[in-house]
Amino acid sequence: MKTGWVLFVGLSIFYAIVAVIYWLVGGEPVGITAIALSGGLALIVGFYLWFTAKRLGNVLPEDNQQGEIADSAGELGFFSPHSWWPLPVALSICAVGTGLIIGWWLVLIAVGFLFISIVGLVLEYERPSNSAH
Repeated sequence: MKTGWVLFVGLSIFYAIVAVIYWLVGGEPVGITAIALSGGLALIVGFYLWFTAKRLGNVLPEDNQQGEIADSAGELGFFSPHSWWPLPVALSICAVGTGLIIGWWLVLIAVGFLFISIVGLVLEYERPSNSAH
């Protein structure tokens, strides 16, 4: 699907040109930054689409005129049916944000809790191997 990545790379180039013109006309710094970051975001999406299409051999299921919906179906991954770990992750992130207002001591404590809760979330279903070598 060449159209997708070409569209986003072209949009990125357009944003870059607009950012330069806006800067030369005397635009404010926040606007210049926003336009430049929009160009960077479009470039990231365009690169992802190009890289994915290249890995799939430039023939995506969407491009097949006789394709079925099931052609692009696949395993989406494993999603935990009942996990308590997102709650401490969210509370830790809220504590980090509150710590930016209150004081750096709270940020340091919250980042510690955030690290522990992220490790718990990621390794929730990991079990050590019981095989003896």
